[in-house]
Amino acid sequence: MKDIKSLFGSMVFNDIVMRAKLPKEIYKALKKTMSQGTHLELDVANVVANAMKDWAVEKGATHFTHWFQPMTGTTAEKHDSFITPSGDSKVIMEFSGKELVRGESDASSFPSGGLRATFEARGYTVWDTTSYAFLKDGTLYIPTAFCSYSGEALDKKTPLLRSMEAIDKQAIRILRLFGNKSARRVITTVGPEQEYFLIDHDMFLERPDLVYTGRTLFGARPPKGQELEDHYFGCLKPRVSAFMKELEEELWKLGVYAKTKHNETAPAQHELALIFTTANISTDHNQLTMELMKTIANKHGLACLLHEKPFAGVNGSGKHNNWSLCTDKGINLLEPGETPYENAQFLLFLVAVIKAVDEYQDLLRVSAASAGNDHRLGGNEAPPAIISMFLGDELTEILEALESGNDYHGREKDQMEIGVTVLPHFPKDTTDRNRTSPFAFTGNKFEFRMVGSTFSIAGPNIVLNTVTAEVLRQFADILEKSNNFTSDLASLVRTTYRDHKRIIFNGNNYSEEWVIEAKRRGLSNLENTVDALPAFVTKKNIELFTQHHVYTESEIHSRYEILMDGYCKTLHVEALTMVEMVNGQIIPACIDYQNDLAKLLDRKKRIGEYDNSLEAYLLERVSKNSAILLKKLTNLENVLNETKDNKNDILSTACFYRDKIVPAMSELRLIVDELETIVAKKYWPLPIYGELLYSVV
Repeated sequence: MKDIKSLFGSMVFNDIVMRAKLPKEIYKALKKTMSQGTHLELDVANVVANAMKDWAVEKGATHFTHWFQPMTGTTAEKHDSFITPSGDSKVIMEFSGKELVRGESDASSFPSGGLRATFEARGYTVWDTTSYAFLKDGTLYIPTAFCSYSGEALDKKTPLLRSMEAIDKQAIRILRLFGNKSARRVITTVGPEQEYFLIDHDMFLERPDLVYTGRTLFGARPPKGQELEDHYFGCLKPRVSAFMKELEEELWKLGVYAKTKHNETAPAQHELALIFTTANISTDHNQLTMELMKTIANKHGLACLLHEKPFAGVNGSGKHNNWSLCTDKGINLLEPGETPYENAQFLLFLVAVIKAVDEYQDLLRVSAASAGNDHRLGGNEAPPAIISMFLGDELTEILEALESGNDYHGREKDQMEIGVTVLPHFPKDTTDRNRTSPFAFTGNKFEFRMVGSTFSIAGPNIVLNTVTAEVLRQFADILEKSNNFTSDLASLVRTTYRDHKRIIFNGNNYSEEWVIEAKRRGLSNLENTVDALPAFVTKKNIELFTQHHVYTESEIHSRYEILMDGYCKTLHVEALTMVEMVNGQIIPACIDYQNDLAKLLDRKKRIGEYDNSLEAYLLERVSKNSAILLKKLTNLENVLNETKDNKNDILSTACFYRDKIVPAMSELRLIVDELETIVAKKYWPLPIYGELLYSVV
């Protein structure tokens, strides 16, 4: 068995390696840059780069890359070797501080939402000193930010780092008011839970829809889905277990805190949860996790599906974003303690988050919006599109008591009695959990459950950091002017809860009653991506981001354009894939089946066995459904043709895809799924759901 302690972080240029490889003064200078954001001098960068190169070469590296996260939601990398001509037909291995700190890439080749024209190609990658470099596949990976020639952020990391600075600045102001002089920074921490599917790789390649779009565009429900609830936390199948074991080991080498693995609810669905770390590093780690899931799955003859809804009729995949606030001294600011009703600092941060979520519901919804997630939100595996918060009974009772001015004496922690003598007793929690809530308090953190499985977690955390920073700014402005801090603090907590408690709902978010009640409360219900995204560019939200220097106004509009364009392009690719599959696979299969049925019927006619035959019945069913298939296919092709001459603005175009393309696709799918249940298996050209979901043993 491998020694996990020696394995963990073995491919990371982390603090342990830096202490060993760098001169003492250089190490101190770099740590100051990492912890305090001070400028990194070139002479320091040169020494660090040389030590980093030597360490990487010792471990077999030949190349380096600036690894960044463009607005595609994935990662990007360009590899350069360490070799430099030595003048004697030989080479030496070199890596300078300039190469470490800054790289260059073609900024016009990535989504920019109008920030860059095609002829404006220069873009820069800039070393993010807060995220450790690491080795993978013989290459030194240097986490970087990505910006344009004129300084606009073209990535997801830069705004995330800005949002972390924004909340740090405002949270420190609050801590100083409580007399905390020792904390130098407040850090947002995140622990993501990644859901995914594993299917047989050969079957994956037989499904053009999975290859092109990541989800099945056709597929009838199998006789057995998740009805028996026998997969969740079930025994791991050997191939899955082997995949998970290798995945964990590779992640541990890269310093990724892979902690919990298990089967999820749907057949072939699984989950991997990571331990909390800073939002920036956690985002890097989650991107690495998704990348390695795919590559390692291939090695095991599997295909990893990260789409939010790869299979209709069974649970889709999300990514639960567990978010909290922590000082550099390790104090969790969302930890209630044993007596939360006496913890004024905790209560202030709690109501700050309540106010932030209530006032910026629309932005949280925007951060979870995509064409893929539209299939998942509102289903029984995911929260609805309505943003609400779960606090649990105890915290709700505390806040209600504060609002009304009544005393709260706390809840007794009873011992859990299970009724079996030999089982140990343990304290019963004072609050249950609520898996239907989009934004739930779970002990000492908030779990944002709307995020889609393919998402970079940068977007949701940019929003959470910024909206909370804004409310903390408002609180600090009020309390810094206070002449009676204790009294004004109590009043602020009380009035904030009173004004924003409409966002709190501890019940069943799946119920129809909640939809009605949420509307009565005035909560927004942005049911799909096209409804949600315009909120990003409202005056109120532009002012929020620009005031805290998280986005410039042009950066906001560029991201809006990219998100809308991505929605349209996703649906366009799906529609084209449907058309290709129907024309190239489904129609020929139906024709072959009908042809063989007709030949058999013709033979039966000659011997007088035609009347009331099974073959005649099947031929009639296939023939009628094939006629409907042609009609629905033609309809989809016609609406697709309308997009070719579309000169409308991006919102109108997105509305067209939502209102015309999506219904046409749904109608075509219905008839294809019906034909799948009629056409004999030997004719059907695609692996069916039962085979896809139960192929891995």
